[in-house]
This record gives sequence, structure tokens and C-alpha cells, in this order.
Amino acid sequence: MPIKGEDIPHKMLSQDAYSTWLGIEILESKVGRVKVGMTIRKEMLNSMSFAHGGITYSLADTAFGFTANTHGKYAVSIETSINHIEALIEGDYITAEATVDKQKMKIGFNIVEVKRGDELVALFKGVVYRATKDWT
Repeated sequence: MPIKGEDIPHKMLSQDAYSTWLGIEILESKVGRVKVGMTIRKEMLNSMSFAHGGITYSLADTAFGFTANTHGKYAVSIETSINHIEALIEGDYITAEATVDKQKMKIGFNIVEVKRGDELVALFKGVVYRATKDWT
């Protein structure tokens, strides 16, 4: 029996060692909209003492994946990109939330805003392929 769309991100996070290691937490979960957050730690910094771009990307990618799967079908990434707008430092708390969620029969499109408070720090775009398999 399929599970409710808003419960899928919680199931996904419980099975996601990488997102758990990053310290990602689910702040909001609805069908078509998931907001996640995390704190930048020292081991996430690059040689210039800023957060490595992969950290911001990972948070956005997690929000993207969770949001795409809330529609009840397995959805896998087929294309993504990110624009880094502001540098982040140790101790910054950042959030990522899908602000655009367009679903077609087999393809889904998402825009994810990454913010530090109200400040936009990165903009992520992703496309998913939706399989026929249901989340159970």
C-alpha cells in the first residue's frame, strides 16, 4: 500500500546516510513542497574558510529529491544545476525549499531556493524522471 506523500521524505531521510551525516533536518513536508535545513560545520569548509559548494548543492539536492518523491512515485534526478550567490561560513544555518514544482507524466521540474535567513544564497534547478513504482 502506498504511503502518504508528506511522509515519504521522512522515510527517505531515515534511509539516507549522507544527508543524515550532513545534519539535514526536515522542517516542512507537504506534497510538492519540502523544506530542509542544516548548520555549516568546520569540516564542511574549503581552503578559504567558506562552505564548500558541494555542501550547498547537497542540501538543495536533498530538498529537490524529497519534493519530487512526494507525489508517490519513485523519482530520480536526470539533470541539475546550481548558482552560488553568497559565500557561507561555519555556524551559518541554511534552508532549502522547492519554490516551483511542475509535474508532467514522466518528468518533474523543480526550482530550489537556498537561504540564510531571508537572504538567497543559492538557486538550484532540477529535473527528475518519474518511475511507475510507488513508495510503500
